[in-house]
This record gives sequence, C-alpha cells and structure tokens, in this order.
Amino acid sequence: MKAVVYKGPYSVAVEDVPDPKIEAPTDAIIKVTTTNICGSDLHMYEGRTAVEEGKILGHENMGIVEEVGQAVTWFRPGDRVSVPFNVACGTCRNCTHGWTSFCLRTNPAEGVDGAAYGYAQMGPYDGGQAEYLQVPFADFNLLRLPEGDEHEQDFTTLSDIFPTGYHGADMAGVRPGDTVAVFGAGPVGLLAAHSARLRGAAEVFSVDREPDRLALAEQFDAVPVNIADGDPAEQIMAATRGRGADCGIEAVGYQAHDRDGNEHPEMVLDWLVASVRSTGGIGVVGVYVPQDPGAATEPAKEGRIGFNFGKLFQKGQHLGTGQCPVKRYSEQLRDLIIEGRATPSKIISHELPLTEAPGAYEKFDTRADGYTKVILHPAA
Repeated sequence: MKAVVYKGPYSVAVEDVPDPKIEAPTDAIIKVTTTNICGSDLHMYEGRTAVEEGKILGHENMGIVEEVGQAVTWFRPGDRVSVPFNVACGTCRNCTHGWTSFCLRTNPAEGVDGAAYGYAQMGPYDGGQAEYLQVPFADFNLLRLPEGDEHEQDFTTLSDIFPTGYHGADMAGVRPGDTVAVFGAGPVGLLAAHSARLRGAAEVFSVDREPDRLALAEQFDAVPVNIADGDPAEQIMAATRGRGADCGIEAVGYQAHDRDGNEHPEMVLDWLVASVRSTGGIGVVGVYVPQDPGAATEPAKEGRIGFNFGKLFQKGQHLGTGQCPVKRYSEQLRDLIIEGRATPSKIISHELPLTEAPGAYEKFDTRADGYTKVILHPAA
C-alpha cells in the first residue's frame, strides 16, 4: 500500500510499504477514506522528537472496516468508523476510569503511559496516512459512524482535534455564561473556541498572530486578539474591564513563538496566568514534552518550562493538562454534528490526495497563507 513515511527532519515521502494484517483476534483493518495532517505532526516533521526514520505517520483517521479478527463482535466489514488516536486496551485501571489516553498496557516504552498511531514514543503502531490501518482492540477503539459519506469533513475531526479542543474546555471548567480566552487559533484552538461556545460560553477570545487564522476564529463566534497589536493578556484584561477571563485554554504548546518569531516555551502559560481571573481554570492541550534537544533554553531541553507558577498559586487558579481521552467525548460530539449543532469542518482549508502529502507538510509547517487544516484522501 501507499503510505506517508518519515525520512528525517523536514522530509516525508509517499512510499510502498507492506499492507497491515490481522495479528490478534481483537484486531481490525480499516480502509482509510480520510486522514489528516495534525499540528502535532509538525513536531516530528521538524525533527523535534525521537521519531524513527521509516515511521508511517498519521493519528487522525477514519474509514471503512475491511477485515476483522475472530474476537471482534461489534463491527463488521463495511462499517464506517472513526479511529480515536488513543490506542487503548479498554481493561486497565486508567481505561476503565475513562483515561484512555493513559492506557497502561499498549505502550512498551518505559515510563510512558498511553499510545497512539504513527507518533514518536507512543508505541509501535503505524499511522493512518496510508491506504490501510491496523486497529488493535477494535471493539473498544472504534467509533461507529452513519453509513454513506455525509459529514465526512466533520467526522474526520472526531479522531483527535475536536475532542481535544473540547477536552481543553472541559479541563478549564467552561460553564454557561463564562468568558473564555483561547490561546492559539490553529485547528485545536479553533475547535476549543467552538467547544467553549457549545458549553455555553458568553464570550470567547481567540489569540494568535496569523491573520488568516484570526479571521477564521470569527466564524466560530470568537473575538480575535492579535499579539502583533500588543500584550494579549493586557488586551483581554482591557476587554473584560480588568476582571480577566473566567477560563483559559492553551492550544499552542512548547514551540510557542512571539510576534518576532522567537521561541519562548513559557510565553503562553504566562499570558494565561495573567489573563485568567483568580480561581479560574486553565486547560492545557498544546503539546509539551519531557525532552526537546532543539529547545531555545537549556532547562527547556529537559522539559523544564519556567512559567509564572507563583502567580498561578497566588491567584488560586487550577490547571489541567494532558492528552485527550477521545472516547470520553467523541460519541456525543458525533451526535452534535449529526444534529447540526457542531460544524468543526469550518477549519478545513485543503483536501488533497495522499500523494500530495509531502508538499502539504511543507506548506502547513511554513504557515503558508490559508493552510489551516489539510485532510488527505488515500483513494483520491
């Protein structure tokens, strides 16, 4: 089959690789109809992770069940499904408590709980930027979708970015009537703003430095805040008459850049602490890593991010972090899409065949104008 393979920093290629096979009776093989390039894929693309050359990338996947193992009872060939990016067993302590993003059984890497498709240090699982994908523990890990091809663009967000945005709003504690500050207007940040509105937020601020992203934020009923216009925390404090936002969501991660393009891994966390009111909540869904050899500072190379924890403590703010347990939210978000309440597909800027993935990675990484979210169709 054809698949997108990591070749080294700033290099991916579409190559012929072996087809996946049923290896355990609980496996399923999915014929991928839509797979996405995620902003977190760019950490690997830029050489900022320990991903091995030859890794098949892609953790945002959906498609049609092609084949199932003998123990799979909930799904049959022909079923249309979304594949949550978490590879979870469904029976360990964390899975049974709803934390499928921290499964205790699926990742053999020492000291790392949780696994994912096609990602550095997240287990041996191939990604789905390919024609086919092997899914372990299929009965537990697959999400059933309606037959046909309706809502394809919306449903493709269910494997990661829509639940992740919602997870940020959940951890921040967004409630009806709240004012919410979302830092980062990439795909996850935009869907965090969308999720805050779905949870009843009265006002949402969207902070970024890319004009095309800020324009898109307005389509999700968010007030754009451009860091080129000055300190965003000060802008939010002024807009809330000095009160601050009730909640904040971090959707940027450890490669945060200021308006001059300089990297500051602590910058967004500091802005959030400054712009969220005392006792408010902050949900961090932007990626941070324990080792980053390419970091701007020596402490950051070891995952030590020196943000203003003292002010967070003084203000009595609470902080939630970590990868999203997709299954906690994906079924409900699917139904909101079906009923027309949620429209996450607004973020999609490009639909391309799988063969155009290398160029799409380059344009997405360089923030080429208009490249907000790229989805790939292996059969196109």
